[in-house]
Amino acid sequence: MKSLLHQLGTVIDIRQEKKVKHLMKDIIAIVFFALLANANEWIEIYCFAVKKEKWLRKYVELPNGIPSHDTIQRVIAMVSPEFLKEFQKSWNELLSSNEGEKLKRILAIDGKTQRGNGTARQKANHIVSAVDENGFCLGETLVDEKTNEITAIPDLLDEINVKGHIITTDAMGCQTEIVKKIRKKGADYVLALKGNQGNLQDDVKLYFDDPEFLSKCSYTKTVEKARSGIERREYWQTEDILWLSQKKDWSGLKSIAMTRNTITKNDATTIETRYFISSLPLDVTEIARAIRKHWMVESYHWHLDVTFREDANHTADKDAAYNLNIIKKITLNILKLFDVGMKNISLKGKRFMIGLNVDEYLDNLMAL
Repeated sequence: MKSLLHQLGTVIDIRQEKKVKHLMKDIIAIVFFALLANANEWIEIYCFAVKKEKWLRKYVELPNGIPSHDTIQRVIAMVSPEFLKEFQKSWNELLSSNEGEKLKRILAIDGKTQRGNGTARQKANHIVSAVDENGFCLGETLVDEKTNEITAIPDLLDEINVKGHIITTDAMGCQTEIVKKIRKKGADYVLALKGNQGNLQDDVKLYFDDPEFLSKCSYTKTVEKARSGIERREYWQTEDILWLSQKKDWSGLKSIAMTRNTITKNDATTIETRYFISSLPLDVTEIARAIRKHWMVESYHWHLDVTFREDANHTADKDAAYNLNIIKKITLNILKLFDVGMKNISLKGKRFMIGLNVDEYLDNLMAL
């Protein structure tokens, strides 16, 4: 872990050298440690550094003491996001628990808006992230204000290694060019359908609406307690797609699928039906796993809001807000695996525990 911390020393500092009082690598490390220790706002990060200056000096230089909270924010805005992403990859490689697995990983791609970053004069940052089924963020990219997720997803796919895995997206990502990129990168896909691709969803729906066709599909289901009710999840998949007029437009398309979620609660029943296209061959258990695991990216975004109170952070500087988001994701990945000695404790609870005893917990982390 210390060797990875030393990687911060390779950051390119664009500030005028003669005017620099505080090292950029020190400031990144302060933010990193402070976020782990339950700080959320810039002033809280500064307070952490002031209180734990003696401890911080074990790992950073601090030649001129602790920088102000304004300086911390200003310098973080100057850090190259590409550097932080490389730092993130290094942490992910160290913390990955999936080495050697032959099972294809599910990589869910979805966007989240940093609501606190928006003002009357600017749109809030919208960030597209890739989260694996174990809840680790593998990468992210900032969506240009003048575009949307459709143009950002291919950029993200170029930044991370997706070969041999399964990419899932919501209907926004169901685009022929995105599918070409996924296949070119050596990955499979399971993409949700909506009415944004002409008659494609309608055609798939008509197929599954036919009882004769439905009876010939591969089928599986799960039944579990959920949200104080009973939830039955049913999945159908078929490779019978030669009839599909748009088949040629979708690179590697091999199957279509339907899910039907039936929730019974307090004598009331709700049913949700969704449709998908996929490059996966016939294996309804595998496609069910991919569809079910896509919720992980939504859970990850929920943790950013609940564990780190991201939407409550009103950092107006877009670069600072984006870089803070990347560092939060690094710390969130670490928190998922870090043991604070208490079973069944939430990630928010882990941050609280670390904040109560920074010296012990973070020394243990740095000793890894």
